[in-house]
Amino acid sequence: MEAMRAARTLRGQNGMVGGSVTVRRPSRAVRSTRRTGARGLKGLEVRAQALPNEGGARKPSSMKPVKAAMVDQTEVNQSEFSDERIQKTKEQLIAELTKEDAPAGFSGLNGKALVLNKNDFPTMAEVAAAIPAHCKVLDTKKSMAYFFMSTGIVLAMGLAANAFVPVKAAFLPFWLAYAAVCGTAAFGFWLMGHECGHFAFSNNLALQDAVGFFSHTMCLTPYFSWQRSHAVHHSKVNHMYEGESHVPKETGDGYAHYMRELRFYCGKLVHGLFSMWVVSTGWVLYLMFGASGGPAYGLTNHFWPKGVFKTKLFPKKWHAKVIASGAAVIGVVAALAYWAKCTSFATVAAVYGGPWAIMNAWLGIVTLLHHTDVDVPHLEGEEWNYIRGAFLTIDRPYYKIVDWVQHHIGSTHVLHHINPRVPHYHAQEATEAIKKAFPDLYLHDPTPVHVALWRVVTNCISVKKVTNPTGSRQWVYDDPTLPSVKKNNRVF
Repeated sequence: MEAMRAARTLRGQNGMVGGSVTVRRPSRAVRSTRRTGARGLKGLEVRAQALPNEGGARKPSSMKPVKAAMVDQTEVNQSEFSDERIQKTKEQLIAELTKEDAPAGFSGLNGKALVLNKNDFPTMAEVAAAIPAHCKVLDTKKSMAYFFMSTGIVLAMGLAANAFVPVKAAFLPFWLAYAAVCGTAAFGFWLMGHECGHFAFSNNLALQDAVGFFSHTMCLTPYFSWQRSHAVHHSKVNHMYEGESHVPKETGDGYAHYMRELRFYCGKLVHGLFSMWVVSTGWVLYLMFGASGGPAYGLTNHFWPKGVFKTKLFPKKWHAKVIASGAAVIGVVAALAYWAKCTSFATVAAVYGGPWAIMNAWLGIVTLLHHTDVDVPHLEGEEWNYIRGAFLTIDRPYYKIVDWVQHHIGSTHVLHHINPRVPHYHAQEATEAIKKAFPDLYLHDPTPVHVALWRVVTNCISVKKVTNPTGSRQWVYDDPTLPSVKKNNRVF
């Protein structure tokens, strides 16, 4: 440790802009040598390397190599990291990040989330105190007004399109545009059911479940099943093994291995387009098979929690509600089939199917973007707790009309994970309170959503375990350009 401290002292002497130095960890080969028993290596040269200048390019340092004893990071006491960290600013810690800390690069967060450890985070009581009390008050009349607004927008578009526009090939451009616009609004309608599932709609529980059941069933989502699985998602958000939905795969896992092979052999564009398709259509796979769920739950089904499907996600006391929710969805499918019989399959596909597909795409995209980026880690064991997981959620700058029609779910997602019972009409105010109280912890990536989405789908393939500059062990996204060695056949 003395050698590392001596080397890091050079950073302070050389300044922070354009000429600060970092001490890189031993190379992979050297670390491998140490693990195999060659512990007599001393006097390893740790070369000082300049950080990027304002233009972003690295310039070689004029300083001479610093002699230092090699330190295996896995053997350094955690408290030594913590003591060092107390004397450093956040900027200094971020400046220490190397390719090994963030192998997939950086987002608009610039590595902010990578330098935190569990001692940086407040208690649940401290976070609760930061949210104004009136933001937690439910207003049934206001909630119902938003429900009728979302319902009315979708219903008006659907009825008008069905009444005035022929379902013919010549009108395909219209129907594609209709699907995009109506599907975007339909996600807002679906989110009313989401709010009900969180008990954030009304203190009248019967009314709340009735609205939620109707909203989700009309969107072919089993209400009570998803209420349960989504509660697990919230309770273990950002947990590497016990999380639910959009849990990353380890490098070498079956699905991740094949995605890496696709990127390596077919290139970024092909891999990115395929990943976009997976994200946009993956909602149905999640409901049917638990795709992207954590390894703790395995193969699951939101319609039938028995048979070949594992039951940990849906304990026995939930089975009746799960089956009832699935039966209601089947009823809607039957009604759609009858509609198609009375009109045509093309009519149902155009008026209902197109918006439904776009709504599903929004579901996948929003969930992915708020829990995934190249420099946002995942945690396990003692490193994880509820508040730390919630603060590792990311807010995004959605376009104003989209943010409004989707009830600010994308721009207030951190707050939503801190306290999901805050209704959406108070979420913006509560988010501002969180930002003011915890500016060093709150994550907001200013990158435009479409740019961030492409970065995520092309770079966030699988994760590996590293130690950050504060000594925190965490899972970060691996270099997407490298192939992997297949370890297993895990798909879900």
